Amino acid sequence: MSEIIRDAARLFADPDLIIRHRPNGDRILRSGIELPDAIPRCVGDWLEHWAAVQPDEVFLAERNTDGEWDRLSYGEARRRVVAIATWLLGQKLSAERPVVILSDNGIEHALLALAAMHVGVPVAPISPGNSLMSKDFGKLRGNFELLRPGVVFADPLERFLPAIEAVADLHDGVVVGGSRSQPQPGVLPMAQVEARADEAAVMAAFAGVGPDTIAKFLFTSGSVGTPKAVINTQRMMCSNQLAKELVWPFLRSNRPVVCEWLPWSHTFGGNHDFNMVLRWGGSFYIDDGKPTPALIEKTLRNLREVSPTIYFSVPRAYDMLVPYLRQDAALRENFFRRLQVIMYAGAALPQHLWNELEALSEASVGARIPMVSSWGSTETAPLATDCHFQAVRAGVIGVPVPGTELKLVPSHGKLEVRVKGPNVFTGYWKQPELTAKSFDEEGYYLIGDAVEFVDAAHPERGLLYDGRVGEDFKLLTGTWVHVGSVRVAGIDAMSPIAQDIVVTGHDRDEIGFLIFPNLPECRRLCPHLAPDADIIDLLLNPVIRSRVAQGMAAMIKKGGGSSTYPTRAILMAEPPSVEAGEITDKGYINQRAVLTRRADLVEFLYADVLDKTVITVHPAV
Repeated sequence: MSEIIRDAARLFADPDLIIRHRPNGDRILRSGIELPDAIPRCVGDWLEHWAAVQPDEVFLAERNTDGEWDRLSYGEARRRVVAIATWLLGQKLSAERPVVILSDNGIEHALLALAAMHVGVPVAPISPGNSLMSKDFGKLRGNFELLRPGVVFADPLERFLPAIEAVADLHDGVVVGGSRSQPQPGVLPMAQVEARADEAAVMAAFAGVGPDTIAKFLFTSGSVGTPKAVINTQRMMCSNQLAKELVWPFLRSNRPVVCEWLPWSHTFGGNHDFNMVLRWGGSFYIDDGKPTPALIEKTLRNLREVSPTIYFSVPRAYDMLVPYLRQDAALRENFFRRLQVIMYAGAALPQHLWNELEALSEASVGARIPMVSSWGSTETAPLATDCHFQAVRAGVIGVPVPGTELKLVPSHGKLEVRVKGPNVFTGYWKQPELTAKSFDEEGYYLIGDAVEFVDAAHPERGLLYDGRVGEDFKLLTGTWVHVGSVRVAGIDAMSPIAQDIVVTGHDRDEIGFLIFPNLPECRRLCPHLAPDADIIDLLLNPVIRSRVAQGMAAMIKKGGGSSTYPTRAILMAEPPSVEAGEITDKGYINQRAVLTRRADLVEFLYADVLDKTVITVHPAV
């Protein structure tokens, strides 16, 4: 490996921000770094390049059934992609009959997706939660009604059989079982898909792939509204990686090695991270763990064996990872040994996690590893802003990437942000009316988020994510509550108790908190309790309740008025439900879904006679 660089000034391009002020108060922001007109044609060109240049280098790796790493080289990946693509050419596939993948991340998942895109067929990886965590398969049926796929892949197939049976009437495609599947009637084994290769036919189809070719249909995670199939073109994905190259120039000489769990059914893991590894001929170790109590041990095992050069994740996952890094010296050493950049996205990183990651990295390697973020959505493939500099604090999402324009529109005391650029989608599949409502009169995408400047006097210091416009609400006093900033302030104030927070108070006099607790940290603070003590007993423990009350009091002491602090809170024993949409696959909380599903708990929180489980702190009169 080349030199390990950890100096932000050497890793990244200097931020260059151009701002144009309009008479109506709008501001147009763009990067002073120009995006070349010649955007790469398609992601398949990267596979062709590396298969020729470094055929023996590891591209993908995953655990096999024996728990060992199976590694796939670039040369072998290209050979298998051609074989799979040969079979796909015989299936009468198109945008009207795409390839659907139901499985978690895996080598065959990746190869099938790359093969489909190689011959101009869209691929639609669908969140496994729609298949495995649903009782009625309502979301999955909605996915299939839009797509009507010609190929459906799952591995291991047995886990997905109920879901596949539930959507059988919505497609006439071939069901393919991966190599970890048991033989099933009417299901084609992956080995037969790869049985023969017609390179001439595949490369002829590959030559017809261009920037406007639909590469993927990605379903939005449902933070607002119902899931929608977002058209992702080759231009969107390729312009993203070209912009990333311009602001992260160290990638040109530092082949990335990643070990991550972020699902390929979502844009962060599937577009930003996977495509970055492919673009630069890196190695992608597929983490079969997740930031859940049941699966975190798998992530820890993988990170004890694989030293990443870049680590991508979401704040919720860092919250779970940090205690293990703190306690386990061997894990800590291997994790930080080659690490150059820590990146978080999906939600703001609480400051206490930022501080601890800095301290841990400095103790391990003698340097504070740069921690950066970015911002975008499924509709921007995903990169729209990037923090390609050492931020002064957590939560900075950076400045627009080359080629992307932001329009900042004053709205209810906030700055609503809208997006335009080659990375922005052309529309939602088969939903023209919804597409039309998603853009303003100038063609800017109405993303629904708000931002603010870190320092209005020095805009080059970047933007802060200021929550979703639709999440904010008014108290009865008429004062707006900015949910995003209140949530992050609350998590910091109640560290390490609060893993996440849902803010309540719409049309009420006071803000309240529904707190999802960090149970391992709660147990650590209560060593006198048995390790298997009941969760209710744990959350009612005076030590835990006192820590929450102290955090609430600290928020009140900071001042800022009733729209900036809670006066009541409750610790929730039931974790957020993925199936109910309370938490997305990317690991962030859907405020609206929690408030809807737990409406009775909100009423309980504001009852005239408060239950002993409600923690209250009021400002001194």
